[in-house]
Amino acid sequence: MALPVSPLAPASFPSLPVIAGVRFATTNSGIRYKGRDDVMLAVLDPGTTVAGVLTRSKTASAPVEWCRMALAHGQARAVVVNAGNANAFTGKAGDATVQATVKAAAALAGCAPAEVYLSSTGVIGIPLAPDAIARVLPAMADGLSEDAWEAAARAIMTTDTFPKGSTRTAVLSGRTVTINGFCKGSGMIAPDMATMLGYIFTDAAIPAPVLQALLSEINERSFNSITVDGDTSTSDTVLLFATGKAGNPPPAVAEDPELADFRRALEEVSLDLAQQIVRDGEGATKFVAITVTGADSDAAAKRIALTIANSPLVKTAIAGEDANWGRIVAAVGRAGERADRDKLKISIGGVLICADGMEVPGYDEAPVTAHMKGREVDILVDLDLGGPGRSTVWTCDLTHGYIDINGSYRS
Repeated sequence: MALPVSPLAPASFPSLPVIAGVRFATTNSGIRYKGRDDVMLAVLDPGTTVAGVLTRSKTASAPVEWCRMALAHGQARAVVVNAGNANAFTGKAGDATVQATVKAAAALAGCAPAEVYLSSTGVIGIPLAPDAIARVLPAMADGLSEDAWEAAARAIMTTDTFPKGSTRTAVLSGRTVTINGFCKGSGMIAPDMATMLGYIFTDAAIPAPVLQALLSEINERSFNSITVDGDTSTSDTVLLFATGKAGNPPPAVAEDPELADFRRALEEVSLDLAQQIVRDGEGATKFVAITVTGADSDAAAKRIALTIANSPLVKTAIAGEDANWGRIVAAVGRAGERADRDKLKISIGGVLICADGMEVPGYDEAPVTAHMKGREVDILVDLDLGGPGRSTVWTCDLTHGYIDINGSYRS
């Protein structure tokens, strides 16, 4: 059943420019979906470097375990992603599917198996035939295109209601470089490294260790700072590929000052994609930004912010447009980080609600209620502990739509 497009969706998929050394093809595998493509193939030119962040789940999928091994080599020539079946908790059958897919993709790209990257998303625990994906790959070679970005983004969707893409340019050692990315995610989204499937491509020349350092750093402030429902997937993967076609001198270390603008652009793409996932949260009607300041450390601030963001009571209050700030107080108190009741300040939509251990005198709830009736809700929690800790995380409200989608996910 087709889901209605999220009311928080952008107006359209962005126009992503060609990135030299990257080509895509999509097709339908018949694994689960009818009438839509559900396999994405990317073929990358020789010399492409890669970095990645992968789920910390102890029940990670077979494709995740393959990527974990392949990333140690730092080179990439092909990416294969399927939607509809996660190939997770599928035992030896899952490994056999991975091996067959890798073999077929490596033959198509003319590369070593360790230069192939795989992701799968969908239902957990249903084994696939070994050739379920491999058998459709050879015919995809003739359809490879430099500008099939939106088709690629659509092919990896599951309960997503819109494809998610982003692009930026940067100057690196005097050369203009481009960064494009797309991702999928709507439910089973909680910070634990990556929280979804994401693929970012650049024509910059950057060695794999430097690329990895940049991605790991930026991931914490983007893909690892969002939550829809507090559930971490078995398949979480973000991969970053650099084809080197821009011809810039490769930086030797991530601290190279020449990387400043590239780092800025990469963070903007990553944060844009991450926030689009929240805007497509299953059943979401509100996009919520939660900022915590004055904590002992950034880590402490983030833990408190995520505790608020993952609270079903807070999220349902937002869905009901109820300015029940007591639920925020309760979440702060149980986060496990230092807080002082008499210093805590909470604001919603820029309106100070409580301070000095109680509701502020003369507090008028009307402007807060009006703010919560909008599509975007801003919550600020100032712990006022004198510490430098600050963090912003993004979430959405929790509506009955979430139950409707997940209660019938396998049907």
